[in-house]
Amino acid sequence: MTAGIPRVLSIAGTDPTGGAGIQADLKSIGALGGYGMAVVTVLVAQNTRGVRTLHAPPTAFLDEQLRAVSDDVEIDAVKIGMLLSGEIAGVVEAWLTRVRPPVVVLDPVMVATSGDRLLDAEAVAAVRRLCRRAHLVTPNLPELAVLVDAAPAASWPQAVAQAERLHRETGTAVLLKGGHLDGAASPDAIVDADGVHEVSGIRVMTRHTHGTGCSLSSAMATLGAAGMPWPAALARAKAWLTGALQHADALRVGEGDGPVDHFHELRPALRDGAPWSAGVWRLTSTVRADVDACDLVTGLGDGSLDLDRFHRYLAQDALYLRAYSRVLARAAELAADGQERAFWTEASASCLLEEERLHRVRIGEAHPEPGPATRGYLAHFDRVVAGGSSAELVAAVLPCFWLYADLGTRLAPLAHDAHPYADWLRAYGDPAFAEATRRAIAIADAAAAAASPDDRDRMSAAFERSMRHELAFFDAP
Repeated sequence: MTAGIPRVLSIAGTDPTGGAGIQADLKSIGALGGYGMAVVTVLVAQNTRGVRTLHAPPTAFLDEQLRAVSDDVEIDAVKIGMLLSGEIAGVVEAWLTRVRPPVVVLDPVMVATSGDRLLDAEAVAAVRRLCRRAHLVTPNLPELAVLVDAAPAASWPQAVAQAERLHRETGTAVLLKGGHLDGAASPDAIVDADGVHEVSGIRVMTRHTHGTGCSLSSAMATLGAAGMPWPAALARAKAWLTGALQHADALRVGEGDGPVDHFHELRPALRDGAPWSAGVWRLTSTVRADVDACDLVTGLGDGSLDLDRFHRYLAQDALYLRAYSRVLARAAELAADGQERAFWTEASASCLLEEERLHRVRIGEAHPEPGPATRGYLAHFDRVVAGGSSAELVAAVLPCFWLYADLGTRLAPLAHDAHPYADWLRAYGDPAFAEATRRAIAIADAAAAAASPDDRDRMSAAFERSMRHELAFFDAP
């Protein structure tokens, strides 16, 4: 674990249009909080439509690049990408043996999107040897098949079995990626000595996926260097990459399959002069990743959630919403102007309507006792209300808007007529709810802009605590 900013070296090929290779690596490292460095293995003439020409500089120059960096800089992590030949892989392997970086992530770039092999037999053997030198290897499914000398997996269980085999043969943790499989879900997993640690995810409907493998592996190297265990790093990196895919269409780079938006988490700050909301959203990224990965959310998304478990959640949610409605009414009383007062008043009333429309239809007039997670969340609101600060109260209630709107936007496309929880998915994916969330965020940002630094700190703390209470609520049995 590095004591400061992770210093991460990418050893990979280039992409002049910036979507893959070392250009994507450097963006990913920076976006996840590291300091990026790069050593070039292969010069690639390519654009979003495809690769035109490859040129490998002499391996003696590759060795000089590697020595130049490691002779001067303490390296916290290394990400290895395109190697092209056995000779290039041998130079990198010899350097790893000499330097022994504390974190090594290998992205075995071996198979093109078309399915064509990019490496000859000698190079494939060299990459297999490098797997044993790495702490984490991140193949896609065609590459995983090459590494274990099998046909590409056609299902998630087959893919898990191949990843387990690669781990047994190399002793290296494997990041298993399910993006090449069919279906609305897009799971990933860490496969290591402790078992299979799955992180669920949704498939983002975009053709702009160029460089996702490079980006994910360099993100993992950065987070690993920062001290995060691989499963936690995957949850954080996957949440970031999902957002990068969701914002990819807006980049409009090239006429082919374009890149992802590595810096999507910074866009609000660049656009709006670093509003308070952008900072607290980033502050809670790990909590949000844990919410995405929890059984309740994944089961709601794919429809596998046990019905009794869903009813227990709804019963607690009904208790929560009754109290939350009263908290929103208090926010209306403290509002700075008539428009804000009207917004919180309408939001308070809509909580009760939501309970009537969704909860009572599902669970009737059930009146359970509040569970520990519900009591803890409501006690948090009581403390904030007692403090009398309108800005802090606005910050505390915001996660219940924002987190659910974010989940709804991403999960609603999974709803279909036969989906057992389509009503829940569509309720929180409703454009009207998204618009209300945008209004709540704007109110919070305006309050933060007018607040003192100490008050903004209290706002951030209240927001972060509410996010953690949301996670506990989702995780409640």
